[in-house]
Amino acid sequence: FSFFDPNDAACQEILFNPKTSVSELFAILRQWVPQVQQNIDIIGNEIIKRGCNVNDRDGLTDMTLLHYTCKSGAHGIGDVETAVKFATQLIDLGADSSLRSRWTNMNALHYAAYFDVPELISLILKNAKPKDVDATCSDFDFGTALHIAAFNLCTGAVKCLLEHGANPAFRNDKGQIPADVVPDPVDMPLEMADAAASAKEIKQILLDAVPLSCDISKAMIPNYDHVTGKAMLLSLGLKLGDRVVIAGQKVGTLRFCGTTEFASGQWAGIELDEPEGKNNGSVGKVQYFKCAPKRGIFAPLSKISKASDHRKSSVRSS
Repeated sequence: FSFFDPNDAACQEILFNPKTSVSELFAILRQWVPQVQQNIDIIGNEIIKRGCNVNDRDGLTDMTLLHYTCKSGAHGIGDVETAVKFATQLIDLGADSSLRSRWTNMNALHYAAYFDVPELISLILKNAKPKDVDATCSDFDFGTALHIAAFNLCTGAVKCLLEHGANPAFRNDKGQIPADVVPDPVDMPLEMADAAASAKEIKQILLDAVPLSCDISKAMIPNYDHVTGKAMLLSLGLKLGDRVVIAGQKVGTLRFCGTTEFASGQWAGIELDEPEGKNNGSVGKVQYFKCAPKRGIFAPLSKISKASDHRKSSVRSS
């Protein structure tokens, strides 16, 4: 078979055979064809029947069943009704929507936004904390689900996220609000006229949603290069040695604050509790602080907060 079809008798023998392993069933889920995606519930339930925990991950993609289900709602490939029904079942079984794939850093909400499935966005946010709507993703410049939907021209997802309180003025690491990442219609070829129209509509929706008190001009983003790292920390109520959280995700100890040679602006250097970092406190040939390999990471000051306060802070102008 060039692809797996759960409706085919020969495929059913494999699918329902107890000897077919969980990893083999996950391999089936990875097939991006309607025959598989529209039967996510059948395949997913076979994985659960084999003793797989609802939050266990595919060893290759590091995705959970809920991640795959959010993809399977994609129009033209999957079936939204089936995806919502199975996602509801998974959540009832204890599926954690905040879990992220270590490869993409995306959680369930990010996948639902990426594949433009507002029905799943609503379901996930109904069972999440209010702040989760603005959870960031490092693979998208620490933008939110709204940034992801805007960039992919997912009109339904954009409208749904805004209805659920997504912040249209949230800036990613490049200082862009969601409206800024919408592809420019001028750059699109004539055969993409529909996409160009969608881009124009989405950008206007996002700009209209920005609070009047918020000046969205990029020129208004403050430049703190002239301010000392110590002064910046004091203004944030932080000091070296404090326990901090990065973008509401990774936890560690603040070891450095100041300007760097690898980028402009003020940066925080954190020694992580877990080996989830990118360095040992050095970038290039410059050692900013010392820690074990893969325990060091740098982040803009706007992305860190005290460990006792998990609320995200972001640079906004008013």
